Amino acid sequence: MSNYEHKDGSGSLWVNDKKTAENQPDYRGSGKLNGKDFEISAWKKVSQSGKTFLSLALSEPYKKPEPKKEADLPF
Repeated sequence: MSNYEHKDGSGSLWVNDKKTAENQPDYRGSGKLNGKDFEISAWKKVSQSGKTFLSLALSEPYKKPEPKKEADLPF
């Protein structure tokens, strides 16, 4: 993802060039709404009438978990 700072109420999508499985999104991106950042995943789909559309999923940005600190490590 980019380090670009979105204006409130906007977002961006890019082609997912790291897609390795059919269930992974075709597009990935990010946005901001009401001052809160979010991630966007999008899949290209075809409706029963044959029209192509994007199905979206919004989620909180991924944050790498902090390593657990063990106070009683023997080393």
